[in-house]
Amino acid sequence: MIGKTISKFLIAGVIIFAMFISTDCKKQVRCGCGKDVVRSLVNTSANIYFSPDKATISCYIVGNQYASYTFCNPSEMAPKLVDISSGDIMLVTGSAYYDCQALSQQSNSRYPSIQQYYQIEVDDLTLDLYGKNPGNPIN
Repeated sequence: MIGKTISKFLIAGVIIFAMFISTDCKKQVRCGCGKDVVRSLVNTSANIYFSPDKATISCYIVGNQYASYTFCNPSEMAPKLVDISSGDIMLVTGSAYYDCQALSQQSNSRYPSIQQYYQIEVDDLTLDLYGKNPGNPIN
C-alpha cells in the first residue's frame, strides 16, 4: 500500500518536473511582407524574372536555384527594369520574409520540398556591372 502511494507521488513529481523544464516557448516567425525578417540581402547577384506588365517580379540568387524571392513592391521596382530582359542578373538589396502561402502548402503536403519560397521588400535594385565601375562602358 505504501509502495503504491510512493510510486504515484514519484510519477506525479516526474510529470510536474518535466513541465517546468520544457516551458521555454520560442516565438514563431511571422510570415509575409513587413513581418519578421528571415534574412537580409545586400547587393546580392540574382536573376530577375518578371511578367510583361511587370506586375509580378521574382528573383533567384545566383548559385541557389532552390530559393525563390517574390517582390513585395513590384510597382516601385518596375521603373528600374526598363532596359533589362527577364532573366538578366541584377544586384538586389532588401529584407526577405517567409511566404505564407508556400508555408501553408508545404505544411499540408505529405512530402517535404527542398524549394524555399520567400517574399522580399526590395530597397535597391541595380545593374550588376561584374566589377566594372559605373562610369566605364559596359562592353
